[in-house]
Amino acid sequence: MMSAAEAAKHAVEHVTAMTGRRAESVVGVERTEDGWRISVEVVETHRIPDSADILALYDTEVDGEGDLVAYRRARRYPRGRVERD
Repeated sequence: MMSAAEAAKHAVEHVTAMTGRRAESVVGVERTEDGWRISVEVVETHRIPDSADILALYDTEVDGEGDLVAYRRARRYPRGRVERD
């Protein structure tokens, strides 16, 4: 099984290829039975200033070989928006 860092790298590459947008960061990593579940934050809309950018969170699953099994956009939000529990 590949490491979490390797799985995250593959997830970022897959999301970038599928969306055509630049990944901002990896914000979640979880091992599953068949591979990894990785959450990747992406800049969906660039604005000026950068603090007005619209970001999106993509949930991905990669298998033990690093191949993309599934991905979906979980949500969109303005940069800097703080979630409250």
